Amino acid sequence: MILKEKIKPSEKKALIWAFSYFFCLLASYYIIRPLRDEMGIFGGIENLPWLFTGTFLVMLIAVPFFGWVASNYPRERFIPYVYGFFISIIITFYLLFSSGFNHTRIAQAFYIWASVYNLFIISVFWSFMADIFSNSQAKRLYGYIAAGGTIGAIAGPALTLFLVKFTGPINLLILSALLLVGAIICVKKLNQWQLSFNKDKMTENTEDMSIPMGGNPFAGIKLVATSHYLMGICLLMLLYTTLSTFLYLQQAEIIKMNISDPSQRTAIFAGMDFAVNILTVLTQVFVTGKIVNFFGLGKTLMIIPIGLAIGLLILGLSPILSVLIVVQVLRRAGNYAIMKPAREMLYVSLGKEEKYKAKNFIDTTIYRGGDAVSAWFFGGLRALGVGLAGIAFIGVPLALVWAWVSFRLGNENEKMNTKAKLT
Repeated sequence: MILKEKIKPSEKKALIWAFSYFFCLLASYYIIRPLRDEMGIFGGIENLPWLFTGTFLVMLIAVPFFGWVASNYPRERFIPYVYGFFISIIITFYLLFSSGFNHTRIAQAFYIWASVYNLFIISVFWSFMADIFSNSQAKRLYGYIAAGGTIGAIAGPALTLFLVKFTGPINLLILSALLLVGAIICVKKLNQWQLSFNKDKMTENTEDMSIPMGGNPFAGIKLVATSHYLMGICLLMLLYTTLSTFLYLQQAEIIKMNISDPSQRTAIFAGMDFAVNILTVLTQVFVTGKIVNFFGLGKTLMIIPIGLAIGLLILGLSPILSVLIVVQVLRRAGNYAIMKPAREMLYVSLGKEEKYKAKNFIDTTIYRGGDAVSAWFFGGLRALGVGLAGIAFIGVPLALVWAWVSFRLGNENEKMNTKAKLT
């Protein structure tokens, strides 16, 4: 068994709780996601760039607030506080929808909030993982931990499909909130494990756990601006979001042009999600850890952007629905199974403020800022008469630049880890 070869006995409890933690988070989100997408359609596809922009503006407010919480409360308290805040928002929307307030503005607010919620809960999760696991542990365990999220991403839609006919979609928001409560329990158990794991050798992480991080709430922005390494991660994120948004909007146009029946469109989206999640979990369990250990972080980070460059070239030559579906499924599965866990390893060797404040700024503000800019850029290209094939071709060199940036960052991370071992 792969698990017996990879996992040390002292790590098993932590792996189970981290796996369960990520399962709860993504199951919670994937219960909300269908309702979010319906709100996006309700507001009109043509308004999606405005919703992306609105999400970005909310991020500009939310990130300093998160920085203030992280500065003034210890990790064992501020992570539950963040999730508790989101639970209160879920309950608020549940009450609004249950009261019959289905105004367009509320639907748009829910879409924006869900887009913020998704990035924040996952960013905090991976910050926590980078804080409690060492670099060697991350290489061995991150693939399995990520699989917990993928199974949650399968379970969330499955629960929705099974329960919605009995409860209705709005009542499922309560289940989403309960799953976040489960995530808070997992956080407490992981904090307890770290204390136990380090009981014979008081480490920096053990001491810092019970005291506030301190620092400026805006420290994340300053840390990014003064670090070429973090700026490189920002560039990686912007290239990733640009290409993801291009494909998302191409997908919306191609599917809308080819299929007029909403139920058929829903079936295609559901089928794509199912294929993505199955491919992802199989890759995470059986392949991810081996790839990183065999190729190293730099080459691993190159795999998906190079594959996407090839996929975009084929899509440009043949911009049809079947090609789009294959490219999207492979890209998304590759991102979740390989790119995402490898990208999170870039933070393991950094300090606590970088792991929480800088990372959160990159994962939320930079991510959604890239979404907003690329959505308007896509609209501008279409307004100038550039076809979907032309936009696919534009994406090819961007994907190659993404691959080069990823390779450089991965190599720099390896050097940082080597230097840390020698000092």
